[in-house]
Amino acid sequence: MSAFDRKTKEKAFFIGVGALTILIFIPLFHIIATVLIKGFPVIAERGTKFLTGTLSEGGIGPAIAGTFILTFLSALLGLPVAFLVGVYAYEYPKSTLGQWTKTLLQIMIEFPTILVGVFVMQVVAVPMGTYSALAGALALAIILTPYVAVYTHEALREIPSTYREAGFSLGLTRAKVVFRILAPMAKRGILTGVLIGMAKVTGETAPLLFTAGGLYESYPTSITKPVGAVPLLIYQLVQSPNPADHATAWGASLVLLLIFLGIFIPIRLSLKEVRL
Repeated sequence: MSAFDRKTKEKAFFIGVGALTILIFIPLFHIIATVLIKGFPVIAERGTKFLTGTLSEGGIGPAIAGTFILTFLSALLGLPVAFLVGVYAYEYPKSTLGQWTKTLLQIMIEFPTILVGVFVMQVVAVPMGTYSALAGALALAIILTPYVAVYTHEALREIPSTYREAGFSLGLTRAKVVFRILAPMAKRGILTGVLIGMAKVTGETAPLLFTAGGLYESYPTSITKPVGAVPLLIYQLVQSPNPADHATAWGASLVLLLIFLGIFIPIRLSLKEVRL
């Protein structure tokens, strides 16, 4: 094969890879553009009332507040557990419990989230006699956990074993080696898992159908009472035959997209890579 043929095939390969890469991102850009085109006029027309008013006033203020409450509570409940589970799976990979932990985490990632909602409804909402922010947050925390745990496990695995051995040679305990040396070095991967997990639960709808209940005519005042959420509101609005409800759903979709991008992009860009 001549040098010319090799260069031609190499260029064709890179052109093909580049074209396929662009094709992968086309659906994402199409979704963003569609939500922006259909949602922005609604927000521009209704102004600040859309972001602060109740549903009867043409706004989604309670739903926005509920989304932040549910995301915060689910992170508060799920992140510590997820991090410790990921650390355990890393520290004891050959133990029976460690192997079962990794297997169960993979299963939980693919587990239907609507079943998580049904489970939490039976163990929390039914005994309490009401939907609540607490039940919704617990369901979302269960969904959040495997993503953060798996990313924590994988991020720690990428750290060369020499750093671990160096920590032990200095007389540090296993806990200090993990939390003072390895975890800070793996923070980029760990926080990526946190962001992906939080993005996942921020847009979840199915488990909230059985746990949160929905609250759109007043702002939430207690975690033991029903609460609304933007994705849950969108789901309910698109089932209405009223075009005004559909317009509100498009505006709410744009708000949900902006919440996600506003949290994910700045934090992701601010993470500095640890060079080993």
